[in-house]
Amino acid sequence: MLKEESSGKVNVKLESLRGKLAELKTSEKHCRQMRESLKSAHQQLLDIVEFFPDAIMVIDKNKRVIAWNRELEEMTGIKKKDMLGKGEYSYSVPFYGNRRPILIDLITSPDERVEGTYNYIRREGEVLYAEVFIPSLYGGRGAYIWIKAAPLYDMDGELVGGIESIRDITLRKKAEKELEQLNEELTRSNRELKQMALRDPHTGLYNHRYLIEVLEAEFERSTRYNSPLSLMMLDLDYFRSINDVYGHQFGDKVLKQFSVFLKRAVRQYDVVVRYGGEEFAVLFPSTDRNKAISMARRLLDDISLQDFGNSKNSIKLKVSVAVASFPDDKVIKAADLIEVTDHILNKAKEYGGNRVYSTLDVSAPKPVPVFNGNSISKMKVLQEKLQKLNKSANQSLIEAIFAFAKTIELKDHYTGTHVERTVHYATEIGSKLGLSREDLLLIRQAAILHDLGKIGVSETILKKTSKLTPGEFEAIRRHPKIGADIIRPIRLLHGIIPLILYHHERWDGTGYPFGLKGEDIPMGARIIAIADVYQALISNRAYRKAFSKAKALQMIKAGAGTQFDPRIVEAFLAVIGKEKKKI
Repeated sequence: MLKEESSGKVNVKLESLRGKLAELKTSEKHCRQMRESLKSAHQQLLDIVEFFPDAIMVIDKNKRVIAWNRELEEMTGIKKKDMLGKGEYSYSVPFYGNRRPILIDLITSPDERVEGTYNYIRREGEVLYAEVFIPSLYGGRGAYIWIKAAPLYDMDGELVGGIESIRDITLRKKAEKELEQLNEELTRSNRELKQMALRDPHTGLYNHRYLIEVLEAEFERSTRYNSPLSLMMLDLDYFRSINDVYGHQFGDKVLKQFSVFLKRAVRQYDVVVRYGGEEFAVLFPSTDRNKAISMARRLLDDISLQDFGNSKNSIKLKVSVAVASFPDDKVIKAADLIEVTDHILNKAKEYGGNRVYSTLDVSAPKPVPVFNGNSISKMKVLQEKLQKLNKSANQSLIEAIFAFAKTIELKDHYTGTHVERTVHYATEIGSKLGLSREDLLLIRQAAILHDLGKIGVSETILKKTSKLTPGEFEAIRRHPKIGADIIRPIRLLHGIIPLILYHHERWDGTGYPFGLKGEDIPMGARIIAIADVYQALISNRAYRKAFSKAKALQMIKAGAGTQFDPRIVEAFLAVIGKEKKKI
């Protein structure tokens, strides 16, 4: 009985042991399957790392290398087989330039120090970023690399290693450096161009544009602090005769010498400007009228003692000088100061030049001499003769300029008849708009001379039958400026300069040379623009046949509000309609 009980207990134990053994075998099988799965997953991870476009390395928690892809092999020249299992970073000498530490060390050993190794290190959470130049990469060619390092954790959240991605950014750094250099050069060029744009290239003095800018600023300062401000203008008398007698090269030399003399003669903080041609200006900050007049008179005396020219030809200069001041002359804006000074300068020249005038001289009543009746009669006759001579001289000058305009016909035969018809339509439009006789005269003169600037355009371009190149078209676009420059030295014709300069501007602001818009374009220029375009449309040109008058009128109407002032288009159509009725 006891034996049977003992035997039964043994059997139970044996069955229990067999059950546990079966469980162990099942568990072992599961473990093998898990190991195989993990091994497969590990291999898949290594395969992914292998073909990453960036250089990739992976280490375990003991800093042993467990992944080293092809891109990293190419970058460092170190083969994967020589690195796997290594834990002391023997590759760090040819790679990073020092044995340890590298960025990935900070993942597994946060207390490591890497100061001085990288250009910069940035941390975002547990991810580290760095940038460094390593001269040993790619066989000594060197490369800028961007590095990203992150920790690796197991399923229980335990740190098991780290992964580092390394990207070659050499081309990007090169592009950034080139862009930086380009920006520096561009900034320098812009500074130089700005200086060039504000300086007269011939004399090196500031130009008219700079005077406008600095005068606005100084006038604002003077009005704010109740400080005086004076402007002096100088015009070399009879300078054209110097060019005629000695030649333009000699005249240019005299202008340069006078510029140097003027710069040295005034105070260091005074602004010296070549206003245009043989005209100069000096801005005197914190200077009232009396002091400016005194300085101008002293300057005129110094000029009279100075010789200009060269060893072969030496001349004395005569100069007309005008002075205007704020607040002495009651000007209320900067532009007024220029206008008043220019008016005074004209008066100084009218009275013979080589003198200093201010508003005191211009506004002062003229003395009336006491003569007997016979003397007064003779004086009136003399005055009338002088007025006739002056009028005759002016008329001769205008006729000479108009005759000069005819020389354009030698280069562009189309221009001759075109000008005559343009003058006709322009004056008729002006009359229709009710302009004054003075304005009509200016429009007539400007219409005659509006293409004067073509004298400076190549004959080949003017007669070209095919489409103009961008450079050739740009040369054509310069003719309004050229025409204005030709007229500018002739004070008598200053009134028509804006009409010539702006007759290719458009109502919508897309014209040239300055892109003026709407009412900013002078009325006379807007009138000439329509007359000019219409006559061009109905004329045969080298590059096309004439449009019919009906088609031309249709194109003019279509341009109202864009190319042309709508009100002037309306007046022009009325003029054309009136002509049709006469026919």
